[in-house]
Amino acid sequence: MGLPQPAFYIFKCEQSSPPGMPKPSCVNAQTQDLFQHLAQTLMQKGIIGTVQPIRSACMNRCNVGPVMLVEPGHTMYTGLDKAKIDRIIQEHIIGGNVVQEYVIDSELWDDPITPADMAAQMGK
Repeated sequence: MGLPQPAFYIFKCEQSSPPGMPKPSCVNAQTQDLFQHLAQTLMQKGIIGTVQPIRSACMNRCNVGPVMLVEPGHTMYTGLDKAKIDRIIQEHIIGGNVVQEYVIDSELWDDPITPADMAAQMGK
């Protein structure tokens, strides 16, 4: 039997913009330890082997950050803090129920479009 693949990948935006930039940053003085909290919580619960936290670059949803994306499912969570991350781990990752009140608004994260459909729309 081989080493099992993770059941979940959690991409946590770690983009930090310099002061004075027009877009907000997912990592600042108040939120710089959220990735560490995510990883430590997964370890404490004994599920880090099946849930892979990944530091991500910008996911272009800066105005609702800090954000993280849970795969599978394309579930984008916004406005994160430690309490929200704890609840997402308990209810979504362990319990199997998406925490709807933290999910990004569909106006900012609508259904995916395939590359072929995007190319057709662009006339390529």
